[in-house]
Amino acid sequence: MEKLRVAVIVGSTRMGRVGDEIGRWAADRASARAGLDVTTVDLAEFDFPARYPEQATEPMRDFTKRIDHADAFVIVTPEYNRSFPASLKQAIDYAYDEWHGKPAGFVSYGHRSEGWFAVEQLRTVFTELHVVTMRDFVGINLLDDDLRERERQADTLLDQLTWWGTALRNARPYVS
Repeated sequence: MEKLRVAVIVGSTRMGRVGDEIGRWAADRASARAGLDVTTVDLAEFDFPARYPEQATEPMRDFTKRIDHADAFVIVTPEYNRSFPASLKQAIDYAYDEWHGKPAGFVSYGHRSEGWFAVEQLRTVFTELHVVTMRDFVGINLLDDDLRERERQADTLLDQLTWWGTALRNARPYVS
């Protein structure tokens, strides 16, 4: 059986971010599973325009192709002011049909809330895009967390994502 293609999307583009480190951790956890083919999509590597152009730019087309190619997603997001970053919203909006009928799980980070508010807002956005979001997520407190303590949460998330990703891939094409 073909491996499930999982894209780990790193949503922060800030200088000095920890999202790339957390994204590597999430990708490593997923890559350890035999049935998953994992790629990382780091938004900091894309030169997206500041304003939405009349026609898609090459980075926009590249991002959309990567979303289309994936069967499932792990969204790595910080929480800024009880929400997710504008860079992530901008990227999500570049694709539309490419998200449909696929599952997404979340690895969030912040302080006391561990990114919970960002995840809840992302669930609302992804519902509009016909994305099935995983109930369980990994929330990381940047002040005192050790990522090793989050491995069980990551395993639960990946179990759910694999089940949904396989079921939804087998049910495609998706009709909206």
